[in-house]
Amino acid sequence: MQNKHLFEYAVIRVVPRVEREEFLNVGVILYCKGLKFLQSKCDLDEARLAAFAKDIDMEEIRESLRSFAQISAGKDGGPIGKLDAASRFRWLTATRSTVVQTSKVHPGFCEDASVTLKRLFKELVA
Repeated sequence: MQNKHLFEYAVIRVVPRVEREEFLNVGVILYCKGLKFLQSKCDLDEARLAAFAKDIDMEEIRESLRSFAQISAGKDGGPIGKLDAASRFRWLTATRSTVVQTSKVHPGFCEDASVTLKRLFKELVA
């Protein structure tokens, strides 16, 4: 198990009406301290979301998802983007009542965080 690294991930979701607790999975964020890896992968199926929530502001959602990517990468994310990877991950996955939010954080073990992120994305979003 020496090649295995502990990682944590959360599903990124759009919750058009927070009070209804209905959501659409749109991405995954994965953090692995041992591999110095923090990255998110998102894909917004706008047609599916529009069918689910016809009045939603797609540009606002796209901007929120861009922010996830920028903060994850530590680029152009304002003050939060300048924090260390663990702090950025904790900030991005903190519980909030907004339209774009994350699931609870889940752990696992991986050899290659990038491959694991792609696998989780395929299983949980695509």
